[in-house]
Amino acid sequence: MAKLSADERLFGKIEEKVKKAIFEYGLIADGDRVMIGLSGGKDSLALVELLGRRSRIFRPRFEVVVAHILMSNIPYRSDLDYLKSCADAYGLPFIVHETSFDASTDTRKSPCFLCSWMRRKALFELAKQHNCHKIALGHHQDDLLQTLLMNLIHQGAFGTMPPKLKMDKFDMEIIRPLCLVEEQELVRMAEWRGYRKQVKNCPYESGSSRSRMKEVLAVMEQINPKARYSLWGSMTHIQEEYLPQKTDFPSF
Repeated sequence: MAKLSADERLFGKIEEKVKKAIFEYGLIADGDRVMIGLSGGKDSLALVELLGRRSRIFRPRFEVVVAHILMSNIPYRSDLDYLKSCADAYGLPFIVHETSFDASTDTRKSPCFLCSWMRRKALFELAKQHNCHKIALGHHQDDLLQTLLMNLIHQGAFGTMPPKLKMDKFDMEIIRPLCLVEEQELVRMAEWRGYRKQVKNCPYESGSSRSRMKEVLAVMEQINPKARYSLWGSMTHIQEEYLPQKTDFPSF
């Protein structure tokens, strides 16, 4: 038997992490029809490949539809032929939908938030049209940990993007099958698989604080190389008895 290369071993490790996430968090069940939101970045391209392969495995049996949302007022143009070829490689239907947003409609929220929400809303509508009741997004472990830090620092709340989120308003579930996969693993996978980079030209991108949280996470890993695993574990290991507890006594 031929010895596997380092890239092949990494790919197998990533597939195992996706499998673990699917079963550990109950992301996909038999009979599911899942829509992947394909932005064109390395994470969503990896998700198409990984779920495309997974959908051919006996358990669980599920179908996949791939959707790409075009934001008409953002100068970000993806190579649609290339994105379609990635879906075609696994026989997955590929849908393109165009929408837009107006940053002046709600000055309390950042343009990034409004753009993301309009993309998400369009995905909800497309999913319903194509009989999908789950939407798979390409958020990886770093995304979830950075969101945790952002919420702690900016919102004073302990929470993040969960692996599975029930959206009662839309009768839809959002799932994140890459939640256990590290970004550096996806970077290496993208290089090995030769994913084409899509040209980004977003006038609002520099205003995001996520890049700062990426730096914070990197510093934490310099302090403790296993910091990401401690952060991840902290979300299911909350020691309430060692946290401040409000009382019912009247204030004086």
